[in-house]
Amino acid sequence: MRIQKPSRRSVRLLSAAAAAVAAGLVLAGCSGGGSGSGPVTISYAVWDDTQAKVMRTLADEFHQQNPDITVKVQLTPWEQYWTKLKTAATGGAAPDVFWMNESNFATYANGGVIADLSDKLKGSSLTMSDYIDIQTKAYTWKGDVYGIPKDIDAIGLWYNKTLFQQAGVAAPTADWTWDDMVAAAQKLTDPAKGVYGIAAQPAAQQSYYSTIPQTGGTVISADKKKSGYDTPEAIKGVQVWVDLINKYHVSPTLQQMTDTDPDSMFTSGKVAMIYEGSWAAAEFADVPYAKANADVAPMPKLDKPGGVSNGLANVMAAKTAHPDQAFKFLEFLGSKKAETAQAAAGIVIPAYKGAAGGWVDSFPNYHLQVFVDALKNSSQYPSSLNSAIWQDAATAEFNKAWTGDETVAAAAKKVAAQMDKALAAEK
Repeated sequence: MRIQKPSRRSVRLLSAAAAAVAAGLVLAGCSGGGSGSGPVTISYAVWDDTQAKVMRTLADEFHQQNPDITVKVQLTPWEQYWTKLKTAATGGAAPDVFWMNESNFATYANGGVIADLSDKLKGSSLTMSDYIDIQTKAYTWKGDVYGIPKDIDAIGLWYNKTLFQQAGVAAPTADWTWDDMVAAAQKLTDPAKGVYGIAAQPAAQQSYYSTIPQTGGTVISADKKKSGYDTPEAIKGVQVWVDLINKYHVSPTLQQMTDTDPDSMFTSGKVAMIYEGSWAAAEFADVPYAKANADVAPMPKLDKPGGVSNGLANVMAAKTAHPDQAFKFLEFLGSKKAETAQAAAGIVIPAYKGAAGGWVDSFPNYHLQVFVDALKNSSQYPSSLNSAIWQDAATAEFNKAWTGDETVAAAAKKVAAQMDKALAAEK
């Protein structure tokens, strides 16, 4: 989804410090009160400028259908969104409706900041089975629904058609294995031209979160009480990325990717392949070179099909002064019509089952059905009550393996120990 850096904000994690602040959230929200009568204005907080335009259009349509309810869309850039939300929530002025991501959901649900929607859903037009299952599960806390799934993403293998043709390498296919990809990357790497076959970026979702499920491993146990990083399967899922840099030399180094963003390397023709998300379609289409030369294929296979998906939900403040109106807006946002409108705008894959066609058609020069098909084998994004604490620690430790200063096995052992300690401290 087009939400970070400019696009990865949907999946970027809070810093450990911010997570510690978020973990201290207490029951809060807009000042309490009944639903009231007469015209009311409710707030809707989002963090992406491109999506905000679509959200305003939807808010206007909702107002036309419900003249007594005006929705004010509040846009806060990702860099300030969570700090502002925490401050507003603890001060009793949280937005009535706002975006939530998977990494932070449990913290806000457990802290009583967002409303349990289960009772309202009993008499609602919404049916949770209409949404992609892993997204419904992602926004369920202790058996109750706290968020209406908004969108979902998937990872694919983006590649440069022109570089492939110039190197005489056949384009990736759905039958490609990891070994096929490595072999192609070796042929595509041209040190004289400063071109690399692939960018082994250290971003979790675009690397080991996507390959660990394919090697039979897990990042976190199903009960969210134990790390899976120190298992042979998970170690293999990380090792394949490190090998691209330190064994095969087909990827830029960590320092190079720190100095120049991997997406920029890809869109300028300096990297022939990159694991990147469905959200990148809009980004890449905005770059003339990438629009003309890029396409996407399924992720190469390791031991079995697999992958990971992330996504957003719309949630309601637990203490909104207008619960009935806020929930009515949630119903509207969660309708097939509203989710289809988001898809048609070419921004996100909607979480509503069967509504992705408009998104696929919005970028006809890319084979975006790849991402929709990938959802069939995608697992839920790894998270827990205070996800960012152990996620940030894992990134820092695995970076040492990326640079070759530590073996993957040693890094994984340390990451697992840190993660287990963090999970044990969750209440």
